[in-house]
Amino acid sequence: MTYRDVASPQVLVWACTSVGARMPVAMAPLALVFLVRERPGGYALGAVLAAAYVIGEIVGAPVLGMRLLPERPRPQLAVGLATGAVGFAGLGAFPDAPSLVLGAFAFLAGAAPAAATGGLRALLTELVPERAVAQALSTESMLNSVIWAVSPAAVAGLALQVAPHVPLLLAAALMAASVAGLWLLPAGWKADDPAGGAWSGGSLPRLLLGAWPVYVTGAASLSLLGLAELVLPALLEQRGIRVGWSGPLLTGLAVGGGLGAFLYGLRTWPGLLRTRSAVLMCGTSVCVTLIALIPNTAGIATALAVGGLLQSGALLTRNLALRDALPPGALAAGYSVMYAAAGAGYAATGSLAGALLKVTVPSTAVLAGVALTLALTGVGWWGEVRRAGSSAQGADAVVVPGSGGEGHAPGSEGTSVGGRCDAEGCL
Repeated sequence: MTYRDVASPQVLVWACTSVGARMPVAMAPLALVFLVRERPGGYALGAVLAAAYVIGEIVGAPVLGMRLLPERPRPQLAVGLATGAVGFAGLGAFPDAPSLVLGAFAFLAGAAPAAATGGLRALLTELVPERAVAQALSTESMLNSVIWAVSPAAVAGLALQVAPHVPLLLAAALMAASVAGLWLLPAGWKADDPAGGAWSGGSLPRLLLGAWPVYVTGAASLSLLGLAELVLPALLEQRGIRVGWSGPLLTGLAVGGGLGAFLYGLRTWPGLLRTRSAVLMCGTSVCVTLIALIPNTAGIATALAVGGLLQSGALLTRNLALRDALPPGALAAGYSVMYAAAGAGYAATGSLAGALLKVTVPSTAVLAGVALTLALTGVGWWGEVRRAGSSAQGADAVVVPGSGGEGHAPGSEGTSVGGRCDAEGCL
């Protein structure tokens, strides 16, 4: 099990397309703040525009993701990305427009392309053999880490050295260019179960709802370090450390995330996916707790880097668990719902931290966020255990002709999914 199966010309094309589609997402919040910061109350307006963008993503991802057709998603993805490019172009072309107009453009830029993450992830897994899916998802995570490491510096440099609206025009150009890349990728992905059965398991919303524990822990895995990012400047001030260290420290976080994704894809790890996820989330929680308690820059940097390393592994277990919970034809929609859940978790934790910062010190706000994340992790883990038990009971009740009275229900932990020897024990 190596990354050799992922190294192909088509995966390179996918990576270029993905950069065009996802770098604008990473650029957007900071770019919106820089766009209006020189207006009266500019920072507050920037936060409102960033919130409108995130709300657009949260709304658009599940609504549009559920409409993706596995056999021909390309037109829908292209329209979404092109419309998102229009939203970014509107922000960059009319920076002095009224706040409501900018808010509408920000919402459009967030909502229209929100299904692209799920669609592109489904296309990526179509480009590699089933045995290399974990490596493909690790590669995606590494690419995302690079994007999120580069984007803040690119936004700040362009906004301060050229003009505040330029980062948004660049985002529009990148997203428009990603549309062309779609035509160099497969037209769609398989909708049938690799084990031989077609998807006939009821309505899509019901299938997606059944995977709710994965979404809960997915939201928790992203929100924890999102909390660290949002509170870090205030926490550094509390410790008497220059706020300018925020940038390098967050870069270390992104580098740690990329390294963690690479290490996760190097081998098959023991234990069930839900167990791995819980262990990694607990480790990440310890790291974020240390960020709140350590008084010096070096200690905070180390905790952030290790936390990023563990968190990327936790997020990868969630994507792999989702593949086991849903049939292939529903995966793009599932990934989109996961994207929305992660955004909602990020927003909820950020809102909690923002509210607490008004009444308490930053370190206490971080610890409260850790407690909330651990609670979400526990709920998600319990839900997955309960779901696995229900699937096992359903499997005992199913009789497959020629099997000697024993059978497996789709999605149960004993089912061989796509060539894996166990839905959670092997990859």
